[in-house]
Amino acid sequence: MKNRNLLLSMGTLITLGLLASAFSVKHRPTIPEKAHAVTPFDAEKYLGTWYEIARIDFKFEKGLSHTTANYSLNEDGSIHVINRGYDARKDKWKESVGRAVFVEEPDVAMLKVSFFGPFYAGYNVAALDPEYKYALVIGRNLDYMWLLSREKTMPENIKNQYLETARQIGYDTSRLLWVEQ
Repeated sequence: MKNRNLLLSMGTLITLGLLASAFSVKHRPTIPEKAHAVTPFDAEKYLGTWYEIARIDFKFEKGLSHTTANYSLNEDGSIHVINRGYDARKDKWKESVGRAVFVEEPDVAMLKVSFFGPFYAGYNVAALDPEYKYALVIGRNLDYMWLLSREKTMPENIKNQYLETARQIGYDTSRLLWVEQ
């Protein structure tokens, strides 16, 4: 019985370790092969509220509209993240709070973000206008992409430019969900 419990404990620890390494981007590329993170990047100018114009839908945002992301600076230099959206089915707001840290230097828009303790996901700004009003944000692979704006809309020319950038990286932009704001 003692050996069985020891084996179960070791198996659990190994599984947790494997899961942590699978979801952590610490030792993995955090950006798709054909993509480049914006540089120079000014985190101070990026802080504040962004409206989600479009996204490749995924588990944690499924069914949400009126989605926003708000970024503020933590005392340790990391970025405080609050993602928020409305779930019409449940008639309530859903919110996730996380923390983002730079993977490289703070002037490179390549970050990793965590909403669940030691588990991180890639957060890369692949396109950004000079006034920091519109952004194309991508994950560590071709399953995650967002078009963000400081306003509830995005001009067609910017939208088309960012969609073309995404296609060149390898994204299937027909998968995008256009978010009701």
